[in-house]
Formats: sequence, structure tokens, C-alpha cells
Amino acid sequence: MTTTVRPAAPHLLTLVMAAAIGPLAMNVFLPSLPGMARHFESDYAVMQLAVSFYLAATAALQLLIGPASDRFGRRPVMLACIGVFLVGTIAAVYAPTVEVLLLCRLLQAFSSAGMVISRAVVRDTVDTTAAASQIGYITMGMSVVPMVGPMIGGLLDELFGWQAGFWLTLAFGMVAFAIVLVDLRETNLFRSDSFAAQFRAYPALLGSGRFWAYALTASFSAGAFFAFLGGGPYVATEMLALSPSQYGLYFGIVSVGYMFGNFLSGRFSQIVGINRMMLAGNLIAVAGMVLALALFALDFHHPLSLFGPVFFTGVGNGLTLPSANAGVVSVKPHLAGSASGLGGALQIGIGAAVSVLAGALITPLSGPSPLLLVMLASSVAAVATTLYLMHIAEVEDAVR
Repeated sequence: MTTTVRPAAPHLLTLVMAAAIGPLAMNVFLPSLPGMARHFESDYAVMQLAVSFYLAATAALQLLIGPASDRFGRRPVMLACIGVFLVGTIAAVYAPTVEVLLLCRLLQAFSSAGMVISRAVVRDTVDTTAAASQIGYITMGMSVVPMVGPMIGGLLDELFGWQAGFWLTLAFGMVAFAIVLVDLRETNLFRSDSFAAQFRAYPALLGSGRFWAYALTASFSAGAFFAFLGGGPYVATEMLALSPSQYGLYFGIVSVGYMFGNFLSGRFSQIVGINRMMLAGNLIAVAGMVLALALFALDFHHPLSLFGPVFFTGVGNGLTLPSANAGVVSVKPHLAGSASGLGGALQIGIGAAVSVLAGALITPLSGPSPLLLVMLASSVAAVATTLYLMHIAEVEDAVR
């Protein structure tokens, strides 16, 4: 009997720090969006592109980052991408116009290497079931950042202006770069022969029903959360009259839910199984949106009518995403980097589209219902793709 030799894994803290850079860059400035729109004398819909452009760039870059890490190694690609992120963050602080700021956000999207490569590193060092557990713990630790990020970002905005959030992001990125530099050894022991070979591997992934089911489950599950990122600040500030710091405080409820779901995933995914874990998470997210719609329909216009039910979206994401992402990188283990990149691109791409849709549908006269309905539709779609995956598994088991 042969034993698979796996490379030494870095500390979980290293992967948590690397993976957390992107969520911090995404979330820390959300309370500042309405104020930034006023600063740049821009419509909120244009300012919201700082979210959707960032997501779209993240999706596109993951198509390159994953294969690059398969070809050149996890460590050098991770360090190079964090370096580009740091340059974009410094430039954002001094952006003279909203157009320049949006360009800087595209550079900040290189932070997506943190999550893409962390998932690949985990798959390099452990098997599938252990990967779901480790990814759960990584995202649990990572979720502390988006939990406290908007709170601190909102407070910094009120004290020092919107640029302060970007300074905070820069400092965090510099610390993460140093930790990765010291602790992350190369885990890709079998690099591909050429960069082009990794792109030629995409048809093998795209032809797999399991890959599509895992990737779309992750995409639609995360889509509900991204919709909230796109429309939630407007609902909170313009309809519920929250200040930036109050928005950041209430946003912590969502992040606590995500952390709790991640903890449950890390604790029970090896016992329950990743498919059932995904189904449970998506059903919880659906229930949360039904509750939110009911509360507003009954004229309960309170911040907790929004953030309370979205807590369950956070729990659902925390349960679903570690298992779905572990499934994505395990369909073709020798293509873990490419699979992580392609799956992440689909996830962020769909999330960006849902975010734009949610932001576009909300108007001063619409109330929060368009946002909640978009989130509900995305969660229902995640349930459907999970059930499809379970059907595929049953058919394949029957054939065996």
C-alpha cells in the first residue's frame, strides 16, 4: 500500500490573514459609501460600482491566479498579488476622482489571491473531508475581519473621513504580507509544465457535473450576501436612518452569523458530510429571507427587521461555503489551483451581478423588498443546485 506524501502546511493563522485581506477591502468602507458619493459629487449608483467593479475584477483575476499558482507555485503568486494590492490601496487614499478610485479598486482586487491560494494550499496538504473542516476554520477566523471592519470603518469615517478605512486596510495588508513571507513554504510539489496547460485543463472541469453543482451552490449562496453588500448600505442609511458607525455595528450581527456557521462547519462537516451541510445552510438562508419579508410586510421598520434575518443568511453562508469550496477543489485534485480560481470566478462573478441587480432595483419609493426578494431568489437557487448535486451523487453511487 502506498502513502501519499503531502507537503508541510503553514499555520492556520497565515492562511486566515491572507484570506482576510479581500473581505476587509470589501467591507471596511461600506459605511462610507453614501459619504463618498457626496465627496466625489457622484450618484450613489455610481459609487456602488466600487463594490461591483471590485467583485467583477476579483472574478476575472481568479481565472488567472489559480492557474498561475499551479504553474509557478503558491508562495510567489501569493506574495506578488498582495504587493499589487498594497499599491492599489495607497493610490486609493489619494484618488482625486471617482474614476481613479474605481481603477484603484481594480488593483485592490488582487487580494483575491489570499482566498484562492489558501484553498489550494489546504487541498495540497489534506484530503477532501479534512479540507472542508480546515476551510471552515479558516473562514471562521477570517470572518472576524468583516465583522469588525465595518464597525471600525464607520467609526474612522466619522472621526477622520473615508480615507481612514483605506489606511487601515493598507496596514492590515502589510502585516499579512510579512506573515506570508515568513511562514508560507511552497506546497505545490507538482507544478504544471506551462501556464497554457492550466487553461487547457478548464474543459475537464467545466465538463464535470459535480464541479458545476459545487461551484453554482457556492455562487448562489454567496450571491445572497453580495446582494446585501450592494443594497444593504442604502437601505440602512436612507430608509432606516442609520449613521455609518451604526451600520457598521449592526453589520456585526451578520458577521457573527457567518462565524457561527463556519464554526459549525469546521466542527461537524466530517460527521454530517459536505452535501447535507450545504443543504442545511441554504435552507436556513431561505428561512431568514422569508422572515425579513414578513417583518417588513407587517410594517416592522426597524434595523433588526433587516439585520436580524440577514443573520441567518450569514449562518447559511458559513455552513455552505466551506463544504462547497472543498468540493470545488476536490473534483480534480491535481488541478486544485485552477479549480479554486475558476470556482471563485463563478462565485464572485455571479455575486457581482446580483449585487448590481440589488443596487439597481432599490429606489426611495421601493422600500427594502427588492433587496430581500433578490436575496431570497439567490438562496432558493442555491437549494436547487445542492439538490441537483445530491441527485448526481445518488446516480453515481448506484452505478458503482
